[in-house]
Amino acid sequence: MSRRVPRSRLPGFRAALAVLLGAALTAPLAQAAPAAAGGEYTVTALTFTVEAGGRTCAVDADLYRPVGVDRDHPAPAVLATNGFGGSKSDGSTDALGRAFAERGYVTLVYSGLGFGRTGCLISLDDPAIDGEAASQLVDFLGGGRTAHDGTRADYVTLDRTGDPRVGMIGGSYGGAVQLATAAVDRRVDALVPVITWHDLAYSLAPNNALGGEDVPGVFKGQWTNGFYLAGEGQLLREHALDPSRINSVVCLHFVTPACDMLRFLGSGRYPAAETKEVLAYARAVSPVSYLSRVKAPTLLVQGQADTLFNLNEATATYRTLTAQGTPASMIWQSWGHSGGLTDPATGELNIAAGNLETSYVGRRVLAWFDRYLWARPDVDTGPAFAYRRDWITDPSRAYATADRLPGFNRALYLSGDGELVDSRTEVTRGSRVYTNAPVPTSHSESSLARVFGLPDPAPYDTPSTHLAWTSAPLERALDVVGAPTARLKVSSPSARRTQDSGDHADRLVLFAKLYDVAPDGTRTLVHRLVAPVRVPDVREGFTVTLPGVVHRYDRGHRLRFVIAASDDAYGQNRGIKPVTVAGAPDDDTGVLRLPVVGPAGRTGE
Repeated sequence: MSRRVPRSRLPGFRAALAVLLGAALTAPLAQAAPAAAGGEYTVTALTFTVEAGGRTCAVDADLYRPVGVDRDHPAPAVLATNGFGGSKSDGSTDALGRAFAERGYVTLVYSGLGFGRTGCLISLDDPAIDGEAASQLVDFLGGGRTAHDGTRADYVTLDRTGDPRVGMIGGSYGGAVQLATAAVDRRVDALVPVITWHDLAYSLAPNNALGGEDVPGVFKGQWTNGFYLAGEGQLLREHALDPSRINSVVCLHFVTPACDMLRFLGSGRYPAAETKEVLAYARAVSPVSYLSRVKAPTLLVQGQADTLFNLNEATATYRTLTAQGTPASMIWQSWGHSGGLTDPATGELNIAAGNLETSYVGRRVLAWFDRYLWARPDVDTGPAFAYRRDWITDPSRAYATADRLPGFNRALYLSGDGELVDSRTEVTRGSRVYTNAPVPTSHSESSLARVFGLPDPAPYDTPSTHLAWTSAPLERALDVVGAPTARLKVSSPSARRTQDSGDHADRLVLFAKLYDVAPDGTRTLVHRLVAPVRVPDVREGFTVTLPGVVHRYDRGHRLRFVIAASDDAYGQNRGIKPVTVAGAPDDDTGVLRLPVVGPAGRTGE
């Protein structure tokens, strides 16, 4: 049954173009927009049967059809689904359906596999399962199949028979599925993945040491356990007993390899052979393994406040897409999984509030779909890279843009006396020691507490379980945009004796991070981001890539680089492993490199 939704107070499609692009670009469209694209639409609940992962499953969906769109007046389509644990009916997913229907798009919003009233197991946006299921919904939008009630969408713009003009948008779990779908179905014309992942091996057990990709990282326990419990804990929900959603008594709602991966990462034991198999699975269901097949123009939107999928994930996807010639742009907005989801900063994208036309990211999304779905090559989709600066209070000026990501142009050096200095010649020869304890002694965040807006203690590091290097007060503000790196060398006889045991868990674990220290001593760990490292080989130097940030270190503030033995949001070292870090002016390690924009960017060589 369809229901008609009254005209919205939001501007119509042409009005949106006027706000976005200016009157000069509101000439007749290459394909005319439907006359009734100003707000009214109907909503019809539909059910589809799909084949996915060897199972036959029912998919629960809502079809939003703008009034006036019909066979003689077709419109492009938008396909969207929920984040992890959600459904088509949750506030953010439903808002996508309403927002794009109000702007003239035929919009199909569905509950992802294993969620809401949709059947099948949770398969982590596997392109061979979730991607193939979404492809069968593209069949519907192309007029090639019907819903259970016989509904046929014969009013979507077609590029050719069975090939609808369709874009996808959604966040987190609803972001990765877009890339998975585009990898198996070339009919998808445009993507807007928001706050999603590049490599689940990095997301759930990050190893920020360059060259340590084959060594399991440090288990991100709070986030990962939360998702595992959210998936398995659906047993008491309506439709959770659908046979297509039940796997086994030891792995209720996930596909078996996903359960095996999650349990393995949380086990604290990483034998080499099993590790290789688990990491291979994590990457097989991640964009890192299939981006070569993604050709659809992609607008990546990633959140700065995100300890689950940090900016480095979108950066890796962006670099891969652009290197292979796939049209792509990237925006670093403020909100992510760790903050701002329910209360975005003023001027930030909030689809539920209807601010597509009045937010920077919203206007970019409208332009992206206008260019690639309405087939308007004259529309400017914006710069390659944009980032929000939280120190700019005027929302209209908060975003800066560039044609590429900033490079490294400022270096600081780790002196043996604990200072962070501007030149190697200022480095004092010396060494210092820290050790770990049987329990975590550093705190960055309580991941799920931040999601639900609960109190979270300020970050801290316990004396003797970390080392810090602090700069002199800055003479001018320093704007860091991107992911700093640190070239390090540590000494740990205990770790050296155990690192070749055959169990990667015996390797040394440490956590690198960068604080902003105010003149009054107040410390800020930017967005509570840390870089967990499982050191590949303590006999060799190694490079750590810290999570990307957009942050201004104000004049008079100090930078403080810290190496800590533990973090209570992550897995820990096995056994007690004292660590020595030495500094010397003739050493080629002990250097922190920063991507700085503006006049404070300079080399420190």
